[in-house]
Amino acid sequence: MNYNKKTVHDFDPHGKKVLLRCDFNVPQNKETGEITSDKRIVAALPTIKYLLENGAAVIACSHLGKPKGEWKEKLSLKPVAARLSELLGMDVIMAADIVGEDAKAKAAALQPGQIMLLENLRFDKREEKNDPEFARELASMAEVYVSDAFGTVHRAHASTAGVAAVLPAYAGMLVEKEISVMGKALSDPARPFVAILGGAKVSDKIGVINNLLEKADTIIVGGGMAYTFKLAQGHTIGKSLLEADRVDYAKEMMDKAAAKGVKLLLPVDHVCAAEFSADAEPVVTGEDIPDDLMGMDIGPKTVELYKDAVKGAGTVVWNGPMGVFEFASFNKGTFAMAEAVANCGGVTIIGGGDSASAVEKSGYADKITHISTGGGASLEFLEGLELPGVACLLDK
Repeated sequence: MNYNKKTVHDFDPHGKKVLLRCDFNVPQNKETGEITSDKRIVAALPTIKYLLENGAAVIACSHLGKPKGEWKEKLSLKPVAARLSELLGMDVIMAADIVGEDAKAKAAALQPGQIMLLENLRFDKREEKNDPEFARELASMAEVYVSDAFGTVHRAHASTAGVAAVLPAYAGMLVEKEISVMGKALSDPARPFVAILGGAKVSDKIGVINNLLEKADTIIVGGGMAYTFKLAQGHTIGKSLLEADRVDYAKEMMDKAAAKGVKLLLPVDHVCAAEFSADAEPVVTGEDIPDDLMGMDIGPKTVELYKDAVKGAGTVVWNGPMGVFEFASFNKGTFAMAEAVANCGGVTIIGGGDSASAVEKSGYADKITHISTGGGASLEFLEGLELPGVACLLDK
């Protein structure tokens, strides 16, 4: 897949109406609807400001939550328009619909330097079906399309891929940064290249492990998925998380790593508990976990082993925590790795989702080269899959 795409800096925005796909899928308080983190709105500001300052009229659009094609007032983008307006220090014109009369009238009247926001794209069931007619209606309001929602580029929806068949399509600054940093890390990494994979399930990471076995020098495995590998090695794992149908696959991966000369590191000790609870008493065990315990984090010897493996790395890609970092007694492995990655001196990339929030909680986020804004998208990127929302952009 070609990652060398034309960006907002490759066309003159003056006097142009720009359809800008943002990722305003922000977390909200379920009761009040109040936005609990505006990180995604803040991340969109550089592209929005650049377009407005250079004389574009911006028609922003996004989805929020999973309304599944139904109009749900709770998932309206009105709170986003209000917050965006505060951040920009200017009025954000809110459309009452998506491609209806109100949106089209407001888009037609929109002047250079003004911004409007369409209502939640997923209120229309045609969005997720990548319906060509819906894409044409969205595109009819603008002259240029800019994609700045990296969190959704792995989905071929009307607003992420369909509109690019109708309008010239460019990458926004956020998407540009994601594809240039991650693209280089995977196509031409500074070595040694170390991949750290955690999280609950082996099945979520099968494609990633397969792809990284072709590229990485060392793969470190932690989190819930490590226990399936430990069982495959012949160790006991007690009540730990297990995907019994993936044990053979884990064996296969270990053999493949050995054949390719890739170091595949697994935990040599564990922090366990009798039950899955924040109050559970942490118990450190060796490689074998007794029947009455479950693994909750990597153990102290494993932390040292993994820290050594990261030291001096040229590139580190990390996706998935090392343990149940949400519980204070079981966050040490994840936080120790965050510190090691932050201080390794190489290019460091954190795949979105849990890994991103773990690194933020650890306090080392500002020392990481790049924290991806898209969980699912960054996983598919690491798998080497084509991302429809990137493939559809104009090549340089």
